[in-house]
Amino acid sequence: MTDLRHRLQGLWLPLVTPFRDGEVDETSLRRLARHYGASPIRGLILAATSGEGMTLRSSELERLVTTVRDETESRSLPICLGLAGVDTSRLRDLLDETADWPIDGYLISSPHYVRPSQAGLLQHFTALADHAAWPIVLYNIPYRTAVNIGNETLLRLAEHPNIVGLKDCGANREQSLELLRDRPAGFRVLTGEDAQYFDALADGADGAILLSAHVETKTFAAVQSLLKEGDRAAALARWQEVAELTHLLFAEPSPTPAKYWLWRTGLIDSPEVRLPMVEIGPGLSAWLDREIERRAVPIDTFRGLAPAAPHAGAAVVNPG
Repeated sequence: MTDLRHRLQGLWLPLVTPFRDGEVDETSLRRLARHYGASPIRGLILAATSGEGMTLRSSELERLVTTVRDETESRSLPICLGLAGVDTSRLRDLLDETADWPIDGYLISSPHYVRPSQAGLLQHFTALADHAAWPIVLYNIPYRTAVNIGNETLLRLAEHPNIVGLKDCGANREQSLELLRDRPAGFRVLTGEDAQYFDALADGADGAILLSAHVETKTFAAVQSLLKEGDRAAALARWQEVAELTHLLFAEPSPTPAKYWLWRTGLIDSPEVRLPMVEIGPGLSAWLDREIERRAVPIDTFRGLAPAAPHAGAAVVNPG
């Protein structure tokens, strides 16, 4: 395990959870973990939105964590487990159940649907942080939860020794700028808005948690590296290489487009998702196929890992 407060910066990946025939596909999961474990990402988020975490059973969650840790242990890559729920007491139970898992922290979103007040959010997250064995990264995503964690609340939570950062999906640049200006030293802010990646880094964010970074991972990482070096023009040029992907991979509900891409390029054995998610339609699949071919993504870059078997009933694209 690592010191999450110091490691929570740079490019993090909210890893998809591969399925096949209704079950977690461990073969594909190991392939993903080995591939991204050798990439320039700084950490992994498991079982969050991109990982379809709310569809996973407790036994599957533990298997997910232990498998990914096993494949990335040599690099000591930090892992955060995504948690969500509307019942503070039940979430405390989950913290107990996962306290001895090989993780480095939690990513916890606001309670969805119930729309608590700011006072309720403050008490909710404080109760969890007081109880958690591992540090907590807050997840503010009001367009999914129907409640925004305001900056006054965030700043009070940021003073808690067991709350180390924020995944910022507030989609409000003014609020983000204010938070970056007023946050206490050591409180990390990572954007989760893929299309706003460049702007958020330029504004002072410490990094990002991006689904889109499943694709062209090195280019996404280079954007931040170049900005840190002060070469804004080069960073912008690299950003322009991948900016379209942040829209293409969200053209239908996430993570279905990303899973399709990963299947087509050999990293997972099936684009399968769990209901109520469904696989992408033929229009988007054709669009993604063209983009894969345009980018000439070769399977043999995936560190010698065996290419995936074709999904039943689909034609194979040769992206090389």
